[in-house]
Amino acid sequence: MTEHLLSLLTFFPILGMLVVLALPKDNGNLLKGFTLLVTLVTFFISLPLAFDDVFKTSAAMHYTEFAKWISIGDYFQMNYNVGVDGISLWLVLLTTFIMPIAVLSTWHAVDKNVKGFMALTLLLETAMIGAFISLDLFLFYVFWELMLIPMYFMIGIWGGKNRIYAAVKFFIFTALGSLLMLVAIIYVYYQAIQSGVEVSGFSVIDFYKLSITPEAQTWLFLAFAFSFAIKVPMFPVHTWLPDAHTEAPTAGSVILAAIMLKMGTYGYLRFAIPLFPEATQQFIPFLSLLAVIGIIYGALVAMMQDDVKKLVAYSSVSHLGFVMLGIFAMNSQGWSGGIIQMINHGVSTGALFLIVGFIYERRHTRAINEFGGLAKQMPVFATIFMIITLSSVGLPGTNGFVGEFLILMGAYESELRWFGVFATTGVILAAVYMLWMFQRVMFGELSNPANQKLKDLSAREVALMLPLLLFVFWIGLYPNTFFEKMNPAVDNLIQQVKVKQQVVMVETVNPGHLEMK
Repeated sequence: MTEHLLSLLTFFPILGMLVVLALPKDNGNLLKGFTLLVTLVTFFISLPLAFDDVFKTSAAMHYTEFAKWISIGDYFQMNYNVGVDGISLWLVLLTTFIMPIAVLSTWHAVDKNVKGFMALTLLLETAMIGAFISLDLFLFYVFWELMLIPMYFMIGIWGGKNRIYAAVKFFIFTALGSLLMLVAIIYVYYQAIQSGVEVSGFSVIDFYKLSITPEAQTWLFLAFAFSFAIKVPMFPVHTWLPDAHTEAPTAGSVILAAIMLKMGTYGYLRFAIPLFPEATQQFIPFLSLLAVIGIIYGALVAMMQDDVKKLVAYSSVSHLGFVMLGIFAMNSQGWSGGIIQMINHGVSTGALFLIVGFIYERRHTRAINEFGGLAKQMPVFATIFMIITLSSVGLPGTNGFVGEFLILMGAYESELRWFGVFATTGVILAAVYMLWMFQRVMFGELSNPANQKLKDLSAREVALMLPLLLFVFWIGLYPNTFFEKMNPAVDNLIQQVKVKQQVVMVETVNPGHLEMK
């Protein structure tokens, strides 16, 4: 079974989708219940990855599967090539963990065309898992593009009043970046063929061995980096995100924030930086500047929002700016902090969107000035909201603190020291806008009559939040559970990148000589 664990994990949701399509469309509870069952089974299928200690000692890809897929002539080969290491491990598990929670959140939120929504949810899960485990660049691109379709329809059909605008904007931004990346992928493949290096299809592991000229690296890196920057999203290509989050249904916002945005940050770690290390070094100051601008800009704009969901959306721009700063620090602290912060963001921001969904289902408004004093009427809701708010601002003992601390430490120990200093202001601003929002919504007088009859969280809603609360404290108090399995892969990949940078430097100084000195 372990020989094909990743394939089973990836395509089991597709099998579930086919069953969903065969179920009667007028039985919403059956459709939701079956979809929940499929996502729970998928989560349990993924658990052997979490308990396998091989990741603690080995940086290699594990659970690998390989099969020839598409052959065109003698020179064009695309393969089904998948595997997982300590870098992708926790992102795969985050995906399988979040999906049942997202489905459970639809119970009272999605009441039209339930069959279509559930089918798209399962298709999206397959695409996201497939992207995280792909070791063939063309296969990665297929899954990357496949993700766009379900999310586009989720926003466009089940979203708010401006859903069409938000869906089209989301699609145009991401599709534009994807096309540039496709051109770069094809160019890298033909460079590999012409160089004489033995490659197996579009294997990214084989592509790591290529020696690409600095000039070519520059253009190729820009194509990959632009595509991934849109998905993160980094400033200034972030403008699609607030619209998409605001208009998407709660489950769509949770999936988008918790998982899909990580495709961009993961893309830098797995593809853009290791494939083009010299170009990476060239653009690090510029990209780090954009990351810091995103941190501060996202926080300042979040502070000015009067819509809770838009505030959380702009907070994502700020928090993911920290992830990118950690990645560009190019050291173990920065990368490990960046990866754990991806997980933290998925837990905390996913939870925040669920909280916004709870209150929206009750009041059908997200305007902050419509609330006040809710802690008196909804004490359980207030307690959970407070914990998630504190985790989002990085209170020591919660998950948010661990990632931000390591990222800033990585920046201070690299050439990005001053970028780290300015980024620290983002931590302060996050506390300002999150705590100010919490104070306005939860405290004060319960003066609005519409709020005086609100019911506290149901057992289903509490059960939905408990797993997220568990990880808030688990990561915050014992993060080594996660670091010990990611560190070997992180250290190995950073070493590979630095060796290639040194080789290129020597070759630049002494053309034709690749001996490292």
